[in-house]
Amino acid sequence: MFIFSEGLLTFVNYCQVIMKNIALLIFLFSLTLSAQENIKPKFKKEGELIKAMFYHDNGKIAQIGYFKDKKRHGNWISYHPSGKKSTMGTYKSGLKTGQWFFWNKNDLIEVIYEENKIINVLEWNNSEKKLIAKNN
Repeated sequence: MFIFSEGLLTFVNYCQVIMKNIALLIFLFSLTLSAQENIKPKFKKEGELIKAMFYHDNGKIAQIGYFKDKKRHGNWISYHPSGKKSTMGTYKSGLKTGQWFFWNKNDLIEVIYEENKIINVLEWNNSEKKLIAKNN
């Protein structure tokens, strides 16, 4: 009976060592994750506007634009994580207005907004222009 108890104690000690190692690995992994903080946006006052710069996790710029009275106002540009431009347009008091451009692999989509409502959508592909939608 003593041999069985001794073997059981060895097994329990072995399990405790494994659990401690697992706990240590989880702790170290959580430290690694917390060290990878997102890059915080930057804000800079320019006259009556606040210039904002937002970043992707890889450190490249995600968006550049302006705020006025806590609403998006003026030109805004968005970028893919690769650094290529993805969107460009204008806000007026938080509403999309005028021409907006959306880039994807081979196409350029042009959307005309009026107070956040879509007026026209055009697709440009290899120098061709195709009207996709028009709001009369």
